Amino acid sequence: MLLPLLLATELAAQTPVVPPIRELAPGVQLQPGGFEGERGPDGNTIIFDAPDGLVVVDTGRHSWHSDAILAYARERGRPIAAIVNTHWHLDHSSGNGRLKAVYPNARVYTTSAVDRVIAPGGFLVRNMDSARQMLVGTEITPVQREEVQIFLDTMVDSQVLRPDVVIEHSQRMRLGGRRFDVHVTNGAVTDADVWLYDRRTRIAVIGDLVTFPAPFFETACPQRWREALDEVWSTPFQIAIAGHGEPMTRDQFNVWRTAYGVFVDCVSSEREPAICGSGWAQATAQFNGDEAGQRRAAGFAGYYVTMLRNNGGKSADCLTN
Repeated sequence: MLLPLLLATELAAQTPVVPPIRELAPGVQLQPGGFEGERGPDGNTIIFDAPDGLVVVDTGRHSWHSDAILAYARERGRPIAAIVNTHWHLDHSSGNGRLKAVYPNARVYTTSAVDRVIAPGGFLVRNMDSARQMLVGTEITPVQREEVQIFLDTMVDSQVLRPDVVIEHSQRMRLGGRRFDVHVTNGAVTDADVWLYDRRTRIAVIGDLVTFPAPFFETACPQRWREALDEVWSTPFQIAIAGHGEPMTRDQFNVWRTAYGVFVDCVSSEREPAICGSGWAQATAQFNGDEAGQRRAAGFAGYYVTMLRNNGGKSADCLTN
């Protein structure tokens, strides 16, 4: 998830708080992500026990998040055998280098989509110029300055974002010796995302196919995203782990999936952005908390209505529809 810094500033407390790892099912742990005031988010991390070691799905952005993953591996006395990135957004992949520095034999599994965004003219490379300009100015706070520097430091060693093993299509795979149903989208949040289904626990790890307080469309193809949500729904999961937020039941996932379809249809209509945003917030009210949370969800959704319409109903970086 790549949010404008100005949108991120309203989300409170600047002191990093790392939520504790907790067990979701035997052999499956959740390291929750965080979203501290003025900082970029850390995506959720899922850790599976496997015969060859630990399989880590997404590695977060900040050092304190990856440090928590490493501490868990040390406590268990087990190596990290595999790293899966659901997509290339840096709140899900910046920790790759820190994990591989300790466990160099860990192999990174993801799609080749990252190659396009770190190539000349790619999404992340384009953003480097504006990031450098922000550091020159005096308008940003020290925390925001630190966040920009984290981005630039990650891009210096951007090769750690690239896969050791490219996942090109959906298939049944062994990761660290544990078998998963590995699914690849044809455009959704990015032009190729990965999500996993673990038959043993009936847990689906779906990355940013679900986000809160709204879908984040900076690099997205909305119609392909809808198709990907339908594919997840067709899987007999009992728990879905989104890229951000709490684990979801099937019913909760279906509420979000249905609201997403209505919202995308509203984007395609001539309704006012505020109406689409309000409709999204009402449909997802169970996830939004208090009145301030409702306003936040509506505001984020309304912002994306305008962004998508300005680009013909998709993000400027959508390559497929």
